[in-house]
Amino acid sequence: MRTAVALGVLAAMACLAAVAQAGNFLQDAEMTWGDGRGKVVDGGRGLDLTLDRTSGSGFQSKAEYLFGKIDMQIKLVPGNSAGTVTTFYLSSQGSAHDEIDFEFLGNVTGEPYTLHTNVFALGQGKREQQFRLWFDPTKAFHTYSILWNPQHVIFAVDGTPIRDFKNHEARGVSFPKTQPMRLYASLWNADEWATQGGRVKTDWSHAPFVASFRGFSADACVMSGGAQRCPAGTMDASGTASSWWNQELSDMSYRRMRWVQRKFMIYNYCTDPKRVAEGLPAECKIRLRSK
Repeated sequence: MRTAVALGVLAAMACLAAVAQAGNFLQDAEMTWGDGRGKVVDGGRGLDLTLDRTSGSGFQSKAEYLFGKIDMQIKLVPGNSAGTVTTFYLSSQGSAHDEIDFEFLGNVTGEPYTLHTNVFALGQGKREQQFRLWFDPTKAFHTYSILWNPQHVIFAVDGTPIRDFKNHEARGVSFPKTQPMRLYASLWNADEWATQGGRVKTDWSHAPFVASFRGFSADACVMSGGAQRCPAGTMDASGTASSWWNQELSDMSYRRMRWVQRKFMIYNYCTDPKRVAEGLPAECKIRLRSK
């Protein structure tokens, strides 16, 4: 009963998330690869990425960001999506880059997608957490969000937080906070590892595969000419309830996140026996706050 009620709350939140302000892909994004396989649709309100046997496709934001709240509505490849990977992430460039990842690993018909998250700081990643979703992400658009401020990287699905990577620099943990990042999205073939450890390959008889994007919204500090330009009032010391710059999880949001993690998390690098044997990353040793 509790699970049913909680799912009802999440569904209601999904409806609210669907009315988020939509950007325009003609103005805010540009295709980066795919030789015409990525196409802006609906007058710039949407963008479809396509994968066939020859190539996938991808796009990036025209702007670079240094902190912000980034939202994207995505409808994933339906049917037999095994071997395919759809991505939505922030990244800087270079070997010591920062990166904040959403990756959606396809599966055979009737089996669930895997939502893969990761955080890189100064080139160091391997901070994977993976989830199942509590809905079919191929039937409708759902909103995937990255809230990135100087103290937190919060991943959310339809407004529900699923992960909070905190700034623990004082404990020797690198945190992405100095490198501007662009938004990137792509659809590509990774059947050597993406589905059931690579055991299931892409079935090209179902190609072309299509993932659809809309509702790109960036309430963020934009880098331009080496200067950071933030929305008015973003860094006010007092902060506001809606300011992402000062935002952290409320008690209720924290409880929702922990519920999702208990019910739907399928991998956590902090509890991987192989990682434990090698020596846990420092942030895994920091006790979670009790609430």
